[in-house]
Amino acid sequence: LVDPQSIAALRQRVAQLNLGGQEASILGDLVSSGDCVLLVMPQDIQAPQGRLILPQVQTIRELLDRRCLVMATTFDQLPQSLKALAAPPQLIVTDSQVFDKVYKLKPAASRLTSFSVLFANYKGDLAYYLAGAEELERLTPQARILIAECCTHVPLQEDIGRVQLPRLLRQRLGEGIRLETVSGADFPEDLRPYDLIIQCGGCMFNRQHVLSRLERARQQGVPMSNYGVIIAKLKGILPFIALPH
Repeated sequence: LVDPQSIAALRQRVAQLNLGGQEASILGDLVSSGDCVLLVMPQDIQAPQGRLILPQVQTIRELLDRRCLVMATTFDQLPQSLKALAAPPQLIVTDSQVFDKVYKLKPAASRLTSFSVLFANYKGDLAYYLAGAEELERLTPQARILIAECCTHVPLQEDIGRVQLPRLLRQRLGEGIRLETVSGADFPEDLRPYDLIIQCGGCMFNRQHVLSRLERARQQGVPMSNYGVIIAKLKGILPFIALPH
């Protein structure tokens, strides 16, 4: 007979190996027990009807497990939510599409990050994504950029990966840039034609899958970043964003 405790220990070890030897943590060192965390979650046309998206649910669960005080709001209710609190929240986590707007409204004492930035670290390699974002400074109006989505949802009005992000990139680099989008498991074997890859948060895939994409880009010498990181860079607020470790 197999010892149940041995099975439990084996499962825990396998989970650690899949995470590169680290325990799973979305928030990292950004929060401590007792911290108040305000989540800004726009419930617009992109939000699924009747439910929250997976990164929001997982973040809420981790905050509860870590004994934090959790408050959630839509962007239009952000000023009222801040007024309802006796003190500024220690951390504000927002949807990346309103990154700059939340930054302008946040209290000076509150740190700010986004769900996508959290998942850049949780599912990928944040350091590589940050270095990739700096490549924006060297891209030309003829740059070729790959936008990689892990989910296969039907694009809606103001879709972040197919509308908002391309619009921001063209505003920065010019209308002549070449943008390509892949979704689901599609991801080119040869990445060398691209000057930059922008990966979504990867909430629909496990960390090993996202890291395999990162490793392919690294081996082929192609810079890679993440939705939240690149949006913060394009909005000029990346140096002021709280990054998990």
